[in-house]
Amino acid sequence: MSVDRFGQEFAVTELPDLRIDFGNGLRTPARDELKQMVSTLSPSEEAQLGQTIEMFEVITQSQPHDYQSLEILKEAYTKLGREQDIVNTSKRIAQAYVDMGQLSSAILEYETILQRRPNDPDVQSALNEIEAKANNFPEDLLSEPVKESKRSNDTIRMTPPRSHGANLEVEDGRRAMHKLFVESKAITAGDFDLCWPQPDLLAPPTGVVEPFVQMLADKGIMQGDKALKMLCDKSRYAYLPLNLYDVDMDMARTFPAETCQRWCVLPFDRMSKSLLVATANPFNQQAAKELAAACNQRVLFYLVSPIELVKTIRKAFR
Repeated sequence: MSVDRFGQEFAVTELPDLRIDFGNGLRTPARDELKQMVSTLSPSEEAQLGQTIEMFEVITQSQPHDYQSLEILKEAYTKLGREQDIVNTSKRIAQAYVDMGQLSSAILEYETILQRRPNDPDVQSALNEIEAKANNFPEDLLSEPVKESKRSNDTIRMTPPRSHGANLEVEDGRRAMHKLFVESKAITAGDFDLCWPQPDLLAPPTGVVEPFVQMLADKGIMQGDKALKMLCDKSRYAYLPLNLYDVDMDMARTFPAETCQRWCVLPFDRMSKSLLVATANPFNQQAAKELAAACNQRVLFYLVSPIELVKTIRKAFR
């Protein structure tokens, strides 16, 4: 446990490398270290980071509370040594926490900025506002640990995939998708059962299993764009145009083809301690577990066009 500037205890969750660790002191690189980091980047790495920034700026502009995407954006700016952009993104992260009522997390982020710029007037003003809010909050609320993202399915840690002899019941997102599409009366229960993919868990897939939203479109039940928009709006996962992203195919092929084909998912990039994964079903915990078992990183799902996803997986594992 740590204590914030208002004397309240809170738990420090795992943060990316370029954050403050109150137990070990400042870990933010100095300006000369930033320059050294930039000098070690190859032209291709710089180009990839530039594309990542362009893509995630679009995502975070449309979803300003998506602080996980903001963290990725901040990491990319850090790798390029763009000091002002690092600070600006940190402020956006802190504001997202404030808007969601996670005041301890916001304070952590603002304190990180103050380590770089002790006299930043925006940060000082923001901290004063938080203090005013804190004084009006119940004490037991302020002492609550910092909560993880509501999107708990995208941060699943290493868990070995089920063996063929184990219980074959898996959490593939069916219940969440049923609630989203059927209970909202967007489609009937019969249409859902007709389109829900049921891959054979005992045998390796012979190809990519098309995702549910694509099956809805193929059978004329719901247009693909409409189904995907509904999924984005209700799940609050960010949409990423996969066809415009320079997918790291070599990295993708280091993951099990069986997992990617069966669950129609594709790791497309890494950023710091996060694995970015394209999907059309962000509730598939089993897919996240299997991918996490192949690496020591947290899995972050991003919604993509199912047509582009299937095409890219086929290209990666042909």
